[in-house]
Amino acid sequence: MRSVLVRLACLGLTAGAGEAALSGRRPAQAPTATSTIWSGVYSAAQARRGLLEYSRSCEHCHGSNLTGNPIDEVPSLVADGFMFHWRGRTVQDLYARLSKSMPSDAPGSLDAATYLDLVAYLLEANGFPSGQQDLARDRLSALVIEKSPPRP
Repeated sequence: MRSVLVRLACLGLTAGAGEAALSGRRPAQAPTATSTIWSGVYSAAQARRGLLEYSRSCEHCHGSNLTGNPIDEVPSLVADGFMFHWRGRTVQDLYARLSKSMPSDAPGSLDAATYLDLVAYLLEANGFPSGQQDLARDRLSALVIEKSPPRP
């Protein structure tokens, strides 16, 4: 009886995948335990684009080394300063802050893709690994900024 159920389940999965292939859709993937800030959620190319925009729009306040300026109350965007503000918060929180209030001389003036590129650059600058795909806006709320990778 068990082997009949297993065969039926496999047949159903195969049929569903075949139907998705015929329709041109990719089967939906359930979130995995490995979908963390440490699992490569942005691409290296996206981070490079973010660096270019950082140089144009952010460096004059936050500095070329992203350490900010404590005298003018410009926060550091790397290391302990970054973690102090963002640890335990989502990447969506970071994106929202950037897109609503930065650059300080023209808040909200960049397009959504550019803010995503900036977020990718900040993640790279803080040692989070890159992956194969660009950071997508629909994933931001599920990604929590943590100092260390989750334990297996």
